[in-house]
Amino acid sequence: MLAVHKPPKRRSFSMADVQAIANAIVENVEKVMIGKRQSVQLTVLGLLCQGHILIEDVPGVGKTMLAKALSKSVGCQFQRIQFTPDMLPSDVTGVSVYNQQTQEFEFRPGPIHAQIVLVDEINRATPKTQSAMLEAMEERQVTVDG
Repeated sequence: MLAVHKPPKRRSFSMADVQAIANAIVENVEKVMIGKRQSVQLTVLGLLCQGHILIEDVPGVGKTMLAKALSKSVGCQFQRIQFTPDMLPSDVTGVSVYNQQTQEFEFRPGPIHAQIVLVDEINRATPKTQSAMLEAMEERQVTVDG
């Protein structure tokens, strides 16, 4: 099964509109992330560019808080994935579960289906599990049960 996210129809914005929206998001996130203006600005820039952001830092400096604050500021669903050596690709992508009452399979989406996903300890996962995440990032699609 292949789940493909279809982006909504695009509207056109002027550069001033984009700058005003970006500044509003930065100001809102800075209510939570005090003293991290450059990190907040770069994260908002990555979001506006529909890109991915790699944040490497020591524990306890607010990486998760930044992602949560950003997701709340723009009204997006947030999920966090903590990779471990025993994780399976289906733990990331989701799984089809048999429902005995309806006698059908129901898809239960994994955390990769959220709009903003924070992934921690990527290096600890197996290559197959990493590739499930990387497929979603690069191809902007998720392969399930395949």
